[in-house]
Amino acid sequence: MSRLLERLVAPLLMIAAIGFIGIPIVAIFLRVSPSALLDGLTSEAARDALALSFKTTLISLVVIILVGTPVAYVLVTHPIRGRDAITTLLELPLVMPPAVAGIALLSAFGARGAIGGPLGLELPFTTTAVILAQIFVASPFYLRQAQAAFEAIAGETYEAARACGASPTRTLMRIAAPLALGGLLTGAVLAWARALGEFGATITFAGNLAGRTQTLPLAVYQTRQTDPGAAILISLLLVALSLVVLVAMRDRIFAR
Repeated sequence: MSRLLERLVAPLLMIAAIGFIGIPIVAIFLRVSPSALLDGLTSEAARDALALSFKTTLISLVVIILVGTPVAYVLVTHPIRGRDAITTLLELPLVMPPAVAGIALLSAFGARGAIGGPLGLELPFTTTAVILAQIFVASPFYLRQAQAAFEAIAGETYEAARACGASPTRTLMRIAAPLALGGLLTGAVLAWARALGEFGATITFAGNLAGRTQTLPLAVYQTRQTDPGAAILISLLLVALSLVVLVAMRDRIFAR
């Protein structure tokens, strides 16, 4: 009886899960013809949002990699007091509601913020604010993966490098980073995908100004109110980009 239930219940649960996730995604594609998709993606709003998204996410990713790689390496290889607390703090944006992240950025970098006020910064509602929001929400994805990649390297490797007189920087650049390259690339792709889909922190901190702070997710939000067809077209583009990322990772393109 139990085997019969397993044979019946497991397939039903699988079908329910696939249907719940798959049907809404397929439904998007069924709403738009290929010709309409091409016409929509050549619209000025879509082009501007796409260009801004790629520009800001690439800048964000470069910053995340340049800062996150040595930070992750130090957290793994050095006996830092309060390391668990530091790691928890750096990963907090993973579970922080995006709108709260935007409020936090405003509180820090706004005209009356803890940092923005004394320094006279005018970051909100600028392209720089978009980049800061993306870095804030996406960096934990890279940091977590980078730490896991460095931890996977045998401790004897680090000890051998120190015994040979290699500096921490040289060990990172010549030994640790090449060995952890697959994990670092995976983390970079995850961070880029998260930055590309960022919405809540961006609209709260940077606003939704066409050509200036309006990324693809924000373009979906705005066009949904005035042109639902255009919103579907931009949504299709985001789904396609997400699918490319997942397929690349699934096929272990970035595996070591």
